[in-house]
Amino acid sequence: MDILNNLTKAAKGFFIENDGQAPAEAATQAPQPLPAQPAASAAPQPAGSATPVTQAEQRHLDHIATLLAGDGKDFGTYTKMVGSMASSGLTGPLLYQTAFNAFAALTGVDRPTLLASAEQLAHKLADDRAKVLQRHREKLGETPDAKAPPGPLALLQQRENQLQAEVASLTQQLTAKSQQLRELQQQAQAERQKTQAALASYELANAAAAAELQAHSQAAQNFLNPSPSTKPQTA
Repeated sequence: MDILNNLTKAAKGFFIENDGQAPAEAATQAPQPLPAQPAASAAPQPAGSATPVTQAEQRHLDHIATLLAGDGKDFGTYTKMVGSMASSGLTGPLLYQTAFNAFAALTGVDRPTLLASAEQLAHKLADDRAKVLQRHREKLGETPDAKAPPGPLALLQQRENQLQAEVASLTQQLTAKSQQLRELQQQAQAERQKTQAALASYELANAAAAAELQAHSQAAQNFLNPSPSTKPQTA
């Protein structure tokens, strides 16, 4: 068939690349979305993967691309061929079957070997993710038994917990001191009122005594000093 011959030529052109160009592209290009893929061949998305791939850090994309880079006869190369042939308008089972026929003709890889390669790549991704998650937990200090020293984030978390405990202790002390202060102020107020009442009572007593003394002193001056009419006559 002419279309198959054209696709085979396109597949051959896909593999004929300049020296050093293919590894570089394999390491930098992320897999492109394929149109109208069958549901059975669609890879399930990991939980919580709502963030678009375009927002991922480039170093992560480069790491994944390096992890999936193979020898040109693996499932990763096959998926690139599928993406290349998809641009010609093929979709669905015809796209994958045509790409496999061309891939098998050029590489000699049979179907079981190709699918086994897909499983190997899936295991690579799963193992790498497990390692990354382990390092992430170590950085967060969630694995205290880890041999690796705690990372900066774990140290900051420890310091934060320590400061929170100190703030809680100081808050408790402040509450106790505030209660003591209120009780002391109440005692001082009561003592102040008592002292002022005692002073007022003393002022009354003092004023009464002074008034009485003044009255008696005036009376004594009036009655004890003889007046001129009462002085004795001399011979």
